[in-house]
Amino acid sequence: MSRRVVRQSKFRHVFGQAAKADQAYEDIRVSKVTWDSAFCAVNPKFLAIIVEAGGGGAFIVLPLAKTGRVDKNYPLVTGHTAPVLDIDWCPHNDNVIASASDDTTIMVWQIPDYTPVRSITEPIITLEGHSKRVGILSWHPTARNVLLSAGGDNVIIIWNVGTGEVLLSLDDMHPDVIHSVCWNTNGSLLATTCKDKTLRIIDPRKGQVVAERFAAHEGMRPMRAVFTRQGHIFTTGFTRMSQRELGLWDPNNFEEPVALQEMDTSNGVLLPFYDPDSSIVYLCGKGDSSIRYFEITEEPPFVHYLNTFSSKEPQRGMGFMPKRGLDVSKCEIARFYKLHERKCEPIVMTVPRKSDLFQDDLYPDTPGPEPALEADEWLSGQDADPVLISLRDGYVPPKHRELRVTKRNILDVRPPSGPRRSQSASDAPLSQHTLETLLEEIKALREQVQAQEQRITSLENMLCELVDGTD
Repeated sequence: MSRRVVRQSKFRHVFGQAAKADQAYEDIRVSKVTWDSAFCAVNPKFLAIIVEAGGGGAFIVLPLAKTGRVDKNYPLVTGHTAPVLDIDWCPHNDNVIASASDDTTIMVWQIPDYTPVRSITEPIITLEGHSKRVGILSWHPTARNVLLSAGGDNVIIIWNVGTGEVLLSLDDMHPDVIHSVCWNTNGSLLATTCKDKTLRIIDPRKGQVVAERFAAHEGMRPMRAVFTRQGHIFTTGFTRMSQRELGLWDPNNFEEPVALQEMDTSNGVLLPFYDPDSSIVYLCGKGDSSIRYFEITEEPPFVHYLNTFSSKEPQRGMGFMPKRGLDVSKCEIARFYKLHERKCEPIVMTVPRKSDLFQDDLYPDTPGPEPALEADEWLSGQDADPVLISLRDGYVPPKHRELRVTKRNILDVRPPSGPRRSQSASDAPLSQHTLETLLEEIKALREQVQAQEQRITSLENMLCELVDGTD
């Protein structure tokens, strides 16, 4: 009689646990807008949640330690004139977050380490280039200040946030609404899913679709895709009979899936959160009350079911903490921030271990906060893997770092001399051409002021004459 051999894996016993009530964030009016984004973004310093706001769009940013009831007058981040649809923290600066809105703009915000007295209303920069709502944001994993946005105009724009410039615009690749966009590990390729049911692999700098697969999932409902560590594509979607389905694909051979599994019948779009260090993918369905997780390996059946974390309340959205924000002393391998209707609840995933020592096998070196490339280096064709850090001694977030935006002077077309470095407007050298332009602008403004003053004097005289006439 043959004995069934149990698959060896250190992640077979991962278990999830909701935080105690006093560790949750209470009294938060989570946004009710109909949109399939996570509504929540988290990093080792802050928790950001899209909230209900009258007369525009807003999100709240809380220091991670500020658990408990949130005051109803707590300052928000407001500036959009329509609902916020997506938010994303910069991976290279824990104080910088981008927001995308129904008002067609993207705003990039600097969040101070202290709690502001009043709402933050002035972004560092507003990026305008889409003609319809912007629903997807994703920072480049290795290049400084490079941000991707995708809009209802079916266009993907890649921005240099440091200058406010459009680096690349991919405007003829998607005939319909884009459902998801994901960078690969070094940011050289994109995986996109679209309402036309096609999964595409795009080289953004060449502006080419390098591989595509029609009907990776045959259902009409939205599909999601993420790159895995091995360069495969993990997808979630629906069958023709509206059953939820997951798939694993090799971009070099899109004809047949590496793996394809039916799951259940439910309407909620499955949001995949992938951890490249452990190669575990966590599936969170909007409206579900569970998180299912699978390990992706090189051996059949390639996608191995591990377990399900279940709770009573359905989730409105979900935040996923980067690896450097986890507590390594408790063998924590993932932490989620589950959005309810009026609160946010942390959920911790751990691997039980008897020893209190650092577990090397659970925590390989992981991407840190330093970028590997500058924006212009990436644009010129360079690629670099993320700069890794060890979590052996835990991770301490660096102090507040300011993002400086230097808008390019369109009048001075000469290339800058000297070594390349980021310059603030105050220390940028002024060329003779720029100096003359500034002087001319000042002179023109002075003339306008004088003309306005003369006009005011003239109107005052007319007013005096009218008053005298009525007397």
